Amino acid sequence: MIEVSELTRRYGRHTAVDQVSFHLDAGEVVGLLGPNGAGKTTIMRILAGFLPATSAARLEVCGHDVLRDSLKVRESIGYLPESVPLYRDMRVQEMLDFHGRLHRMGRSDRQRRSAEVLDRVGVSDRSRQLVGTLSRGLRQRVGLAVALLPEPPVLILDEPTSGLDPLQRREVRSLVRELSDEHTVLVSSHILAEIESMCSRVLVMAEGHLIADGTREQLEQQLGGSAGVRLEAYVGLDPEAAVELLKSLPGVTAVALGERLGIHHGFVIEGEGDLREDVGALAAQEGWALRELSSQKRSLEDVFAQLVSGNVADISASKENAPAATMEPTDNDGLLQLQPDSGFNASAKAPPAKKMIYSLNPFDQGTSRELGAPMEIEDPTGNAESDEPGDPS
Repeated sequence: MIEVSELTRRYGRHTAVDQVSFHLDAGEVVGLLGPNGAGKTTIMRILAGFLPATSAARLEVCGHDVLRDSLKVRESIGYLPESVPLYRDMRVQEMLDFHGRLHRMGRSDRQRRSAEVLDRVGVSDRSRQLVGTLSRGLRQRVGLAVALLPEPPVLILDEPTSGLDPLQRREVRSLVRELSDEHTVLVSSHILAEIESMCSRVLVMAEGHLIADGTREQLEQQLGGSAGVRLEAYVGLDPEAAVELLKSLPGVTAVALGERLGIHHGFVIEGEGDLREDVGALAAQEGWALRELSSQKRSLEDVFAQLVSGNVADISASKENAPAATMEPTDNDGLLQLQPDSGFNASAKAPPAKKMIYSLNPFDQGTSRELGAPMEIEDPTGNAESDEPGDPS
């Protein structure tokens, strides 16, 4: 449904998105994660047709090229930006009716869909209220209703729970999960627990690079993560001996002795697979009195922190110390690593850089050219940079 290959976006000398590639299949709910300035919003704006890419080998939504067929792309997506663009002097129903006319929907379809989406996002009782009098959370819901109105196959949601209270956030998370039955969803959020509860897969950005792509379990495996078991038990007067016994179990890679809790000692056991059965059998054999035996899974926040902190350091170091390094994907299911560009030849003359522009000059490249279509030209700077101002977020 969404195909992105070697997407780059520059703001002057600043590269906000650098050679990013990913894809979304039909029915997927994929989370886009990253710290501020990582390039998440820039990618969403480009896919929605609000911002041109500096360069891209392939950029398609529902089979339509984002640059050359942007109207078809916009018909295929529902876009909810972080700052919801609503007319404050319109009533909620009028706002939906207005957008329905923009989508060339008939009157009966507009009325039917307006009632359906307002009920789905929980603001049907506010249909006659002015948008400007709504709270931020309610305006966010109306924006989501606008995105859902034309029943698009693809939804792009930038911080959809921004400004909502905890109960409203729970309702929106549930709604996004339900939408996967009818839509492909790309959603960004700074609240990692929300991405974890809504999305089956995550894309992790750092400083304009896509550093990881996969489920939480896949990312843990890529990072060398292992399963963990929490044990609290009375093990006698020598907890160190218990540590050695736990280390002797098959599959155990590490055992950490925690604080003493009354007469019980705490242990964190790491290893491959589910170790609870073997730990329980050892406890029964040794006569330990158990108070807790549970599995511990790393949260998405833990995985995200390890990914971003490590890769940001690698990216920064490569910029300072290895100018010939490039970000290239490895065979590690989506995790990107820095690799030297061994094919670089400083003496070779590079082909002239190209870029796509819109020109209203009827004398550019012949008078028969369609003025509304982009044209390809040689970039005199050699780097195909766009001078368009913008917010590199």
